Amino acid sequence: MSDQPTTVTSIRPGLTMRGFDRDRTPVADWLCGCGRHERATGADAVKNLAARVLVGVCTHEVAVIKEAA
Repeated sequence: MSDQPTTVTSIRPGLTMRGFDRDRTPVADWLCGCGRHERATGADAVKNLAARVLVGVCTHEVAVIKEAA
């Protein structure tokens, strides 16, 4: 195993939500522009993720800059 992060190409960043119909468990996937992925499962977790992310804005880079300062 390599300690290098995995780089995903040809997949566009964004927020995808599914499972809100037919009594399914809601699931959301967020792919940040920097390549980080986050998944939320369950209605409350999906709502929290959707409220927190800004598609097209990388909050990870902002956090790294703040930590370095």
